[in-house]
Amino acid sequence: MTMTLADQTAMTGQDGRVTSQQPGRPKRRTFTKAYKARILAAFDALPEGSPERGALLRRERLYHSHIEHWRKQAEGGTLAASTGKPARSAESEEMARLRAENKKLKADAAKLEARNERLAGELGKTRTALDIAGKAFALLQDISSSADSDKS
Repeated sequence: MTMTLADQTAMTGQDGRVTSQQPGRPKRRTFTKAYKARILAAFDALPEGSPERGALLRRERLYHSHIEHWRKQAEGGTLAASTGKPARSAESEEMARLRAENKKLKADAAKLEARNERLAGELGKTRTALDIAGKAFALLQDISSSADSDKS
């Protein structure tokens, strides 16, 4: 096994001796519910799109995905219970259900609009094809009638 200088440095003890221990994997950070609620409140207090929001995330070494995940937890009621807020009431559950239904209906409406546009395009092509076929039929009738009049 080839050891890099970084591996050797990591395996060196405080006194400079090499230990037989392999460097450990970094531990995942864990956040308390109170910390999450405090950061969410601080983030939401700042104006949307402001550089202060980014500064807060950098200072706390967080990503925006942390905020999104914690916000979902707060809306789901798993974060709110630890921050002293009451559990979700029937009214808030109904609002969450209606928001989810509204989101689904908007997605369905967008799909239907796209389908409507596609079908409108196909209808335009069909009308053009029928117009061309009608003109071709009229031209063939005109040729046929002129050929019949030439025979007489």
